[in-house]
Amino acid sequence: MLTVNVVTLFPEAMAPLLAASIPGRAAAAGLAEYRLVQLRDFTHDKHKTVDDAPFGGGAGMVLKAEPFLEAVESLGPVTGPVVVMSARGRRFTHDDAVRWSLGESLTILCGHYKDIDQRVVELLDAEEISLGDFVLSGGEPAALCVIDAVVRLLPGAIGDHESASSDSHYDGLLSPPSYTRPAEVRGMKIPEVLLSGNHAAIAAWRLDEAARITQARRPDLWDVHLATERHEDDAKS
Repeated sequence: MLTVNVVTLFPEAMAPLLAASIPGRAAAAGLAEYRLVQLRDFTHDKHKTVDDAPFGGGAGMVLKAEPFLEAVESLGPVTGPVVVMSARGRRFTHDDAVRWSLGESLTILCGHYKDIDQRVVELLDAEEISLGDFVLSGGEPAALCVIDAVVRLLPGAIGDHESASSDSHYDGLLSPPSYTRPAEVRGMKIPEVLLSGNHAAIAAWRLDEAARITQARRPDLWDVHLATERHEDDAKS
């Protein structure tokens, strides 16, 4: 079972989403456990203050280090990765989701306001992770995305592993387009090959579409894919 710890100022906002859909089913099946920790429980003043002005001046408030450190310590020995959701972090990838899904625990720290005291990252040897080149009001939405991406990879979390294996990024490419009934919607028909019953032709079409879309929309992924193919070809020769 994967234990997911989340230190946050808003556990009540995260709980309903973790109880729904695949994350909720995974928890009900005993595949995952979510422990939501209220950061303010680890403050020691009557106002439960979690933030203060930044050293050196400047706008915004910074979340204090000690509440985060005490919150993580309250979880007992943390053997898995500790992750800080941060716009300054490296970009989260499918490979991260795979790696973390294979562990026993994942601890995510959600920031708010301007930033988190950097000593939290350094003292906990945490990884700073971002979803992309944009800024959110807090780390909770990003943490939910990470949790969903990780939990859906747990064996048994989704009923059809083949469905997951054809998702975008699973093999380094974006997924091809999908269609369902009816075969024509407002004059637009699906590609004829999908009605052919020729499984080899359908597989070839999907691969071609995946390559086309990846090359057009994510040339960075396409370059990595080509480099991987060349490396595999060299290893075989």
